[in-house]
Order: sequence, then C-alpha cells, then structure tokens
Amino acid sequence: MDSRLQTYVVEDNLTIRENLIGTLEELTCTTVVGFAETEDHARAWLLGTDNEWDLAIVDLFLKQGSGLGVLQACQSRKPTQKVVVLSNYATPDIRRRCAEFGVDAVFDKSNEIDALVDFCIGQAKALRASP
Repeated sequence: MDSRLQTYVVEDNLTIRENLIGTLEELTCTTVVGFAETEDHARAWLLGTDNEWDLAIVDLFLKQGSGLGVLQACQSRKPTQKVVVLSNYATPDIRRRCAEFGVDAVFDKSNEIDALVDFCIGQAKALRASP
C-alpha cells in the first residue's frame, strides 16, 4: 500500500496550482493524483468509484461553478478522506460555511500555506499509522 497521501487539487489558477503541487510533493509525503479547474469536473472525479484519494484541497472560486458545490458533493466521503479549503477568502463567514459542509480545515492562501503543509504531514503520518 502506498503510504503517500493521495491528493486531489481543485484550483483553476495554473500558477497557484503548479506551485502548490510542487510545494506539497517536495515538503510532504504527498502525491497529487489529479486536479480540476471546474466544479463539474471536480465533483465527477471525486465521486468516481474508481478514484482513490485521501485528501482534496479545494479553492472556492473556480472557472465554472463553485468550490462550495464541490464541498457539498464531498459530504458523503469515507471517514478517512479529508477535505480542506485553500482560499484567498478565508473569512470567519466562509470558515463557518465550510464547517457546515464538514470541511476538515480552511487555510488562507496568503498566510497559511505552512499550516496546510503541517496538516498534510499530519495526515500522511496518520495514514501510515492506520492498519
């Protein structure tokens, strides 16, 4: 079994997505297994029966649709699958709305990347420790 965190990224900004993937794969025990730029694509992939993932990182503003729709679709995920939001709009109201969707954490793109890295490291350790 692969002990790396199988991660799916929902981010429509190419520069941010490439930098995020590079950072996560370099600093954490993470493998990015795919990405989406739209709500429809993300929902279809994350809910697909053949797609195994441990972590989804979701931006709220996408080329089509909304990250909130992705979060809603992920409410029926397995207990071991984690969903986090990475947004420029991590306001108290957005954090509350994300919590209503069962999101595991919300990170601000501008000043909480280190916290996201720490979260990923912790999730990878938990994955390796599980039977």
